Amino acid sequence: MKTKLTELLGIRYPVIQGGMAWVAEHRLASAVSEAGGLGIIGAGGAPAAFVREEIRKARELTDRPFGVNLMLMNPEADEIAEIIAREGVRVVTTGAGNPAKYMVRWKEAGIRVIPVVASTAMAKLMERAGADAVVAEGMESGGHIGSLTTMALVPQVADAVSIPVIAAGGIGDGRGLAAALMLGAAGVQMGTRFVVARESIVHPNYKEKLIKAKDIDSEVTGMSTGHPVRSLRNRMTREYLRLEQEGAGFEELEKLGLGALRRAVMEGDVVNGTVMAGQIAGMVKQEQTCQEMLEEIMAQAEKLLRQPPVLAAGEGEM
Repeated sequence: MKTKLTELLGIRYPVIQGGMAWVAEHRLASAVSEAGGLGIIGAGGAPAAFVREEIRKARELTDRPFGVNLMLMNPEADEIAEIIAREGVRVVTTGAGNPAKYMVRWKEAGIRVIPVVASTAMAKLMERAGADAVVAEGMESGGHIGSLTTMALVPQVADAVSIPVIAAGGIGDGRGLAAALMLGAAGVQMGTRFVVARESIVHPNYKEKLIKAKDIDSEVTGMSTGHPVRSLRNRMTREYLRLEQEGAGFEELEKLGLGALRRAVMEGDVVNGTVMAGQIAGMVKQEQTCQEMLEEIMAQAEKLLRQPPVLAAGEGEM
């Protein structure tokens, strides 16, 4: 399938893997790229030296394009931004801020820059700053979220900018991809689905909780702090919400969440850790390779896009 996104990035399928902290490391990123999508290494809060090593390890596993997600709140963001340029990374996605100050350096290095946005205003700002595309991420996604749904956000962003738009949030199969294309997107970003990939290093407990999740099993914490996060319901989320309702301060809430994602991903603590996942968690039924996932997603989307719309008898007649 060819879209503006596949042509921009030189990839086979219009699917980007989300840059999930602790999850999106070199093995998963390279596997997604090898399978025809765009794998992303998530820098998260990692030190610059670690990100450099992840880039080099990914390059040993694939000669296809892959990217790095830079969280701009990372204390070493400046150094990581320079490493991305020096190491010849083909694509960078950004979150938690404005990457404008890195744009000239990245452009000089021939990097495609794709910020994640949650509003049309930010999308237009990023286009003016020189972004090659934007990820319009709805609140159905896992992790840190905005306030608009994907269905509402994507077409408005697509109307507001001339660069390719990548839909994210609540997309887990070929139906979601087909729908995103109909909304004006040139491709999609998926995170939750790839968490259970066979190539993912995520602890088996985390994968099992995700596979067993139902449609209503995610909830949002952190609304009172201005930094809402979607994850699967457990003892940790219940305690966090209790403290929020009692008016706990930012420092107390921050202390509760400190290291919680790492504990869930790396140690398998799905009771007191943060099990970040989007609202499509209930659609994730099994562990598969990245190749199997992408082939299944693309086959379903292409079949749907070839079919005429399903209308009731008499509908659509003039």
